[in-house]
Amino acid sequence: MSDALDWTNAWEAKLPLGPHTGRAGELAARLAGEVKAGKLPFVNMPYRESLKGELMAARAELGRFEHMLLLGIGGSALGARFLQRAFAPGQDQPGHAGPWLWIADNVDAISLEAWLAKLPPEKTLVLAVSKSGGTIETTGQYFIVTRWLEERLGAAWKRHLWFVTDAKSGFFRQEADRLGCRSLPVPENLGGRYSVLSAVGLVPAEFLGIDSAELVAGAKEVLDPLAAPGLDGAALAAHPSFRLAAWAAGLMDAGFCEMIFFGYVPLWASLGDWFAQLWAESLGKQGKGSQPIPAVGVTDQHSVNQMFLDGPRNKACLFLTCEGLPPGPRFPASLPEKFGYVADKTFGELLSAEAFGTRMALTRSGVPLVEIALERDTPRAAGKVMGLLGAATILTGRLLDIDPLDQPAVELGKRLAQARMGCPGLDREKADLDACMLQLRDAQEF
Repeated sequence: MSDALDWTNAWEAKLPLGPHTGRAGELAARLAGEVKAGKLPFVNMPYRESLKGELMAARAELGRFEHMLLLGIGGSALGARFLQRAFAPGQDQPGHAGPWLWIADNVDAISLEAWLAKLPPEKTLVLAVSKSGGTIETTGQYFIVTRWLEERLGAAWKRHLWFVTDAKSGFFRQEADRLGCRSLPVPENLGGRYSVLSAVGLVPAEFLGIDSAELVAGAKEVLDPLAAPGLDGAALAAHPSFRLAAWAAGLMDAGFCEMIFFGYVPLWASLGDWFAQLWAESLGKQGKGSQPIPAVGVTDQHSVNQMFLDGPRNKACLFLTCEGLPPGPRFPASLPEKFGYVADKTFGELLSAEAFGTRMALTRSGVPLVEIALERDTPRAAGKVMGLLGAATILTGRLLDIDPLDQPAVELGKRLAQARMGCPGLDREKADLDACMLQLRDAQEF
C-alpha cells in the first residue's frame, strides 16, 4: 500500500460539514493570493534552494563537532526533537558513540549546569535558534552558554556558536553580525511552529546525519499542489489537507472539543508533541479550537485510554500507523500455555495487533477517527505528514475565521514574566502584578 488517510470511521456523514466544504473556492483564492504575496512560506518553501546550498556549505563544518547544544524553545525545538528521536534514536539507546544533540528548551537549571560541567567545549557547537532573539528563556541561556564558551575556549570560541535567526533584524541577528558567527536565516513570515523544514529543524538534522533533502521532498509532494498558480476550489476540495480541515471544523461545530493524536510508530512518539503546539497555538483563539492530546501507542493504552474510551464523548482522533516497521525478535516457540497464542510470532506483530484493537475500540466507543496509514517510517514520510498536518491546520484556522499564524494570548504571559523580572517599560503589567501580590491567599497545607 502507499501512504493514505483512512476515512472509514471519520463520521463525516454525521457531521455538519457543508458550511465548510462549500468554502473551498473562497479559501483557494485566498491561499493562492497569500502564497503569491510571500505570506505562506510554509506552503511553497521559496527558501528551499538557497537553504540547500547553505546546508551543503555547513555540512563539512558540522562534522568537526561531536556535540550540538541547541538553545531554543517551542517551535525552535520541538521539530528537532522529533527528528532526533525518529531518525537518530541511538542517543537514547545503549552504546551510542555520537553524535549527540542536546536540546535546552526549558528554564532547567539542573540540566544546564550539567551540560556546562560535562560537555567538552572544544567538541561542542552551540546552535542558538530564535527568529528574534527576544525570547528570554533562550536568550538567557545564550548569555550563560556564550560566557562558558569564551572562558573555556578563548579566542576560538566564536567558531563554536551558530545562529538560526531573522535575516535582517532582532537581537540574535545583531549578535551574529557583531561576532561574525555563521548564521542561517529563518524565512520571513515563517512562524516557529511551521519552521521545522527550514534551517530551524534541518541544521540539527544535518548534524545528526538525517537526510534533510528527503524531508523537504516529502513535504513538497504534499504541498506543491497547494502552491500551484492555478489552484481553484475543485483542486483544493480534492486535497487531503482540506478534507482534514473541513472534518476538524465540523467536529468542533458538533461539540468535539478535543483532538487526540494517537501514534503507533514508537520512534515517532515526539511527533505528537510537535502536533500539539501546531494545533493549539494556531487554533486556540476567540473561544474556538480543539485541545490537542498527544498519546503514544501502546504506552497510553495503559493510562489515558480509559478516558478516551469511557469518558465524555467530546473527542476525535488522528491515529498514526505504519505498515513497514521492523518485525523485531520472535517470541520463543515454547511458552507457558497461558501465553501460547504469541509463540513464534514477532514482537512487531504485537504492536500491529495493539494498534488494530485500540483503533477498533475507539471507533466502537463513539470516537470519530481518521487513520494516517504510512507505508514506511522514512524521512520522506515524515516530511509528508508534517506538510499535511501543517496545511490542514492553516486551512482549519481559515474555516474557523481566525488567524492560524499568530499567537496573541501567549504574549501576555511572556510580558508578565518579564515584568516580574524587572523589565523596564511594562508599567501596566507591573501594576497587575502588584495587585496580584496584594490578593489574599487561600492556601491549605498538605
